[in-house]
Amino acid sequence: MKATVSAFAVAAALLAAGTTAIAQGQANRQAQATTTQAAPTAAEADAFVKQAEKELFDFFIINSRAQWVNSTYITPDTDALAAHFGTIGTEMSVRFANEAAKYQKVAGLSYDTKRKLDILRSGLVLPAPTTPGAAAELNKIATSLQSQYGKGRGTLNGKPISGSDIEAAMGTNRNPAELKEMWTSWHDNVGAPMRPEYIRMVEIANAGAKELGFADTGAMWRSVYDMPPDDFAALTDKLWGEVKPLYDQLHCYTRGKLNEKYGDEVQPATGPIRADLLGNMWAQEWGNIYPIVAPEGAGDIGYDLTDLLKTKGYTPEKIVKTGEGFFSSLGFAPLPASFWQNSMIVKPQDREVVCHASAWNIDNVDDLRIKMCTKVNADDFVTVHHELGHNYYQRAYNKQPLLYQNGANDGFHEAIGDTVALSITPQYLVQIGLLQENQIPSADKDIGLLLRQAMDKVAFLPFGLLIDKWRWNVFDGSIQPNEYNKAWNDLRLEYQGIVPPVPRTEEHFDPGAKYHIPGNTPYTRYFLARILQFQFYKAACEQAGWKGPLHRCSFYNNKEVGQRLNAMLEMGASKPWPDALEAFTGTREMSGKALLEYFAPLSAWLKQQNQGKQCGW
Repeated sequence: MKATVSAFAVAAALLAAGTTAIAQGQANRQAQATTTQAAPTAAEADAFVKQAEKELFDFFIINSRAQWVNSTYITPDTDALAAHFGTIGTEMSVRFANEAAKYQKVAGLSYDTKRKLDILRSGLVLPAPTTPGAAAELNKIATSLQSQYGKGRGTLNGKPISGSDIEAAMGTNRNPAELKEMWTSWHDNVGAPMRPEYIRMVEIANAGAKELGFADTGAMWRSVYDMPPDDFAALTDKLWGEVKPLYDQLHCYTRGKLNEKYGDEVQPATGPIRADLLGNMWAQEWGNIYPIVAPEGAGDIGYDLTDLLKTKGYTPEKIVKTGEGFFSSLGFAPLPASFWQNSMIVKPQDREVVCHASAWNIDNVDDLRIKMCTKVNADDFVTVHHELGHNYYQRAYNKQPLLYQNGANDGFHEAIGDTVALSITPQYLVQIGLLQENQIPSADKDIGLLLRQAMDKVAFLPFGLLIDKWRWNVFDGSIQPNEYNKAWNDLRLEYQGIVPPVPRTEEHFDPGAKYHIPGNTPYTRYFLARILQFQFYKAACEQAGWKGPLHRCSFYNNKEVGQRLNAMLEMGASKPWPDALEAFTGTREMSGKALLEYFAPLSAWLKQQNQGKQCGW
């Protein structure tokens, strides 16, 4: 599936774009500086939090509308509007973060006030310092970077091709020269021009983070996980350590199959894999090349979901209706009529848009929307289920106070829809009429089914981790601007075992070719989601009374699962994430064990296939 960015939470929307005018914020600070202040009290902290939530709520709706219009109708005017409200929002969020920091050590704070103060202080994505003009400059840069990405073009056979079209083409094209052209043109045309602005953005954001008492912006990002930043980094390393052996086996097997297809000149039998051969612009998910790696005799899983969708006459709108139907089967209320009126489900032909899939709640109540350039294929069928997971989560917690209207952590938000997508099993396809009962693959197809899943789910794991490892190191200065590109490709080699198809230099800025870098969307959430979704899925299958192999379970139409899932979703961010995890799964520990259980038959098979090979890179 595609990794997606959601414009869901107040903390995410404000944080890249937060609120009152710069002049007002400066005036407030000047007034405070001229007044001798007594030590702050718990009552003052309560009053501050109440006022902050009111101001944030009032601002959120108009800001959401401005960002929506900019994402779905890119022009210089909508860029200017988005930057304008982003500047207002950033200044508001910075003002509240600085104010919240004053109350951190006040005695007698209630649980809710203390938790909300922590959210206000650490929830920013791009913190601007209080220096006059900093918020405006930061938001101008952030808006510019996103627009550059949205308007980006690569080439195929020398002809311009859009981002969404180049993604689709790289999923099906098997010509190494054309794959190299698409990969290189996209990275050169989209990423490289961003570099100067990105360097300046890091400088401004780090200055803002330090004003808030954080070592740097990366430390601030890691502080939102109900544990010290360094402890969270250690947790991600622990989780990666659990699942890395499975990835290593998958890499070894895939490399061998690519070598068989393309030969040593294109893909050597040892060492790293050439990035553009893996069926995805960023080599983040490899499912599109499943036909190349399919196991002999068991590779045909019995159906092709893209073919089924097209044969049955599915449209983009019907795909979304089907995703809604899954949640309805669990007992969730249907999406509101406004969803169908206001969402962007297909790419408009008359304007530039940001095609990257995302889910929105414009009014923090029920104005739910998705933004996608949906195509009728298996990838987007899964992506729709993922994005709707954001929407149903947004609606579940909409009665929480504003600062709790978010996932238990951002990995939870990404994992919910993916958990549902794991239920897109052959049995589910029978239940919704896409397959006949007699077309359900037999047990001897299990390796093929699992390998197809692993090419996306397992292949993604190191990519999901390294994006923010690169940014954390950029923010803390251990990666300097004169080595941005080298460090990026070094991390991709270290964690993924891949290399670019052509030499890269510091004239390039390959990180900018991935939306979440210019979009300033923290990415560890996607790594966490890959771990959490299997924990959620295993718990749901146990609640549904499933007795067969874990990977064949579907909890479609199980109201008990829906009730227990909704109970967790309704908590929002009101409790630390281990509390929410325990509420649904019965454990407080995030772990890769459920993922390993799901793929256990494949793991054993891969080891057999790789015997005698020189694995690693």
